[in-house]
Amino acid sequence: MKNLANCKPSEFFVQTNKIRKSVAKWLTVTDIHNIRKRLPKYTDDMDAEKRAEVRKAQISKNLSAILDACLEEHPMETLEIMALACFIDPAEADDHPMSEYLKSVAELIADESVLSFFTSLVSLESSGILTLAD
Repeated sequence: MKNLANCKPSEFFVQTNKIRKSVAKWLTVTDIHNIRKRLPKYTDDMDAEKRAEVRKAQISKNLSAILDACLEEHPMETLEIMALACFIDPAEADDHPMSEYLKSVAELIADESVLSFFTSLVSLESSGILTLAD
């Protein structure tokens, strides 16, 4: 299956822009940015060990909420991103077995240069230099 790790450079640019737009929509509908902002509630009497325990519990709650949003509440938006990464028309995303996606996405994640490219984009977006949305 074709993916961003094994496509032509000209295809890469066009497809990454489609993915950028899809991710912007996905971040909005899943509300991931706000879920990540949920902080642990500390009290003045907590020692460092208890604070670490409360922080770990909040991280777990946040991760669970993110997974619920992505996989249960908005599976089609999540699948759209995977489909675009594999050059599949999102309207035909359900026509492919999950095993194809997993194999292709594993290849994509294993490609250090592609992963570095996306990590850089996320970093720029987080710093406010770049916005994923139009």
